[in-house]
Amino acid sequence: MRPTRWRRSTYLVVGVSVLLLVVVVVAAAALVATRQPAEQPAVEAAPAPATAAPGVVPVSDSADKPTPQGLTRALQAVLANPDLGRFTGRITDARSGDQLWAQGAGVPMQPASTNKMLTAAAALLTLDREARLTTRVLSASPGVVVLVGGGDPTLSAAPRNVDTWYRDAARIVDLADQIRRSGVDVKSVQVDVSAYSGPSMAPGWDPLDIDGGDIAPMEAIMLDGGRTQPVTVESRRSRTPALDAGRALAVALRVDPAKVTVLPSAARGTEIASVQSPPLMQRLRDMMNFSDNVMAEAIGREVAAEVGRPQSFDGAARAVLSTLEDAGIDTAGARLLDSSGLSVDNRLTAETLDEVVQAAAGDAEPALRPLVDLLPIAGGSGTLSNRYLDTDDGRAAAGYLRAKTGSLTGTNSLAGIVTDESGRVLTFALLSNDAGPTGRTALDAFAATLRSCGCR
Repeated sequence: MRPTRWRRSTYLVVGVSVLLLVVVVVAAAALVATRQPAEQPAVEAAPAPATAAPGVVPVSDSADKPTPQGLTRALQAVLANPDLGRFTGRITDARSGDQLWAQGAGVPMQPASTNKMLTAAAALLTLDREARLTTRVLSASPGVVVLVGGGDPTLSAAPRNVDTWYRDAARIVDLADQIRRSGVDVKSVQVDVSAYSGPSMAPGWDPLDIDGGDIAPMEAIMLDGGRTQPVTVESRRSRTPALDAGRALAVALRVDPAKVTVLPSAARGTEIASVQSPPLMQRLRDMMNFSDNVMAEAIGREVAAEVGRPQSFDGAARAVLSTLEDAGIDTAGARLLDSSGLSVDNRLTAETLDEVVQAAAGDAEPALRPLVDLLPIAGGSGTLSNRYLDTDDGRAAAGYLRAKTGSLTGTNSLAGIVTDESGRVLTFALLSNDAGPTGRTALDAFAATLRSCGCR
């Protein structure tokens, strides 16, 4: 017998045997299964996958809208507070755009920092959200470098690994490193501030506010928004911010800071170093949450540059108003002398402010929707973090109300949105001039009423 034939026959016998064995095992298993006690518990089914409820519940499209009569009744008590002084306001339904309540809404009033609402809106309408400002260094002549301001107020002289006032701020040390790598032997530093024009202080600003920490002279380059103690909340501001920046670069390059000069006009030369600011949205968030006056003035000038106007107080104010007018917002009665609201000579109406909020909360201008997210939250963030926590009505509004605040001597203002207890979103703008000692808390009580009244 040949081996190959023997192997084939062997494979056939083995295959048949395996098949018979499988049949026997299956039959035995089936028999055992039929003999299991009927009461033996079955294997429990796996639990259903867990699902998370959304953290933010959309407001209902069918929620009841307050009535003008209901609002008038609910607001009578808070309106009776004499510390509101001269008071104007407007309340609007965010979804329909219907005006629900108004008092003197067309009267120009001192807006204080609610003016920043207009600056933020104009920036969102004209600038790229990722826009950054560039600070450059030029090699102008042998041994001379020029620090060229690009309008970035976040630049910092802090060493690496040391906190700065503004998150992700560019640093002087990075410019110094780039200069050293360029091979330029630096003997002196000059500062070019030509990007900005006009005066460095706006009409209606109090020079004492520099020492008070509210503002710095607006120059095209400064350190930490002009703060002399960058991580101190109560830091005063510098009176020579551009010169300070030049001296910081000189120190980093081991050059005599006493030799730093500010140029009267634009410099020319070869660029040897540059750094960039944080993106626009981050700077807008700082401006709105902390009511940063210097940041507002810098962003106003960005808007001016984008629309072809001078980077000055007047150019920025005109650029902001014209941008809003082009977007269909009524700016009648507006008189702006700055972009921050610090000037006591600014005037805005509640109608203009509410139209800006309405455009952001409604569907008319999608580009403005981020403005809602930039507003401080009552009892939770920014300039509202410590407000709305002292009364029952205030606590009821905490988390449901978002607004930009404003405060000057005798002036309190508030503009934003609130979701009432029915789930309806309302926009509002409230302006109080010649206010009494409890004017701010009276204004908060007015806005908190919008949350809890229902106002049917």
